[in-house]
Amino acid sequence: MTSTTKTVTFTSKKSKLITALKAGEALTASQITSRFGIANPRAAVSDLRMDGFAIYFNNGTKDARGRVRASRYRLGNASRAVIAAGYQALAAQKSLGVSN
Repeated sequence: MTSTTKTVTFTSKKSKLITALKAGEALTASQITSRFGIANPRAAVSDLRMDGFAIYFNNGTKDARGRVRASRYRLGNASRAVIAAGYQALAAQKSLGVSN
């Protein structure tokens, strides 16, 4: 009698979201909710930002007929100014003796 072991891999909703963003997709809040089952897309994006991902929120624009397109989240590259501000904030915490 042979025994087989099945390996089951669980992928979290946030990891599925970041995988889609890394693939270059720009997603609306309703797309995030329907595709990944995330009830609060804004909170999920905030968590990913706190994990160090540069996720931007692009406001919807009007198309040629004047209809407003939905706003979308996308993954981008942080500018030097943003990175510098982060290091300055860390340095300020260190000088004040605040630990994470």
